[in-house]
Amino acid sequence: MPDLVPSLTFTDGLIPVIVQDAKTLQVLMFAFANQEAVSLTLSTGYAHYFSRSRGKIWKKGEESGHLQKIVRVCVDCDEDCLLYQVEQTGCACHEGYVSCFFRTIDGEVILPRFKDPADIYSR
Repeated sequence: MPDLVPSLTFTDGLIPVIVQDAKTLQVLMFAFANQEAVSLTLSTGYAHYFSRSRGKIWKKGEESGHLQKIVRVCVDCDEDCLLYQVEQTGCACHEGYVSCFFRTIDGEVILPRFKDPADIYSR
């Protein structure tokens, strides 16, 4: 398998990552990754991202237990965006929804809440 990480285009050190359920193809979330997070994702088989607000790498599910096991990593034609197809444990959204895209732009909630965030993040 060729190492594509060096050929990826990182803008300001980051690359956008779209996350999709590998079975249903539902879009679960969007995040950014830096080169180290992409390398960790590929080497461990679990999704890692770069938190712009915290200024550090994080493994999805490190606090909640809602891990994302990598099934496939796809790169777009310009090599400036990634698609992680994952097996999601629990919910992807920190607000307790399966997908972060649980509401319309008008505020209508279109997905059921999977779990109360207070039960996920006890700290």
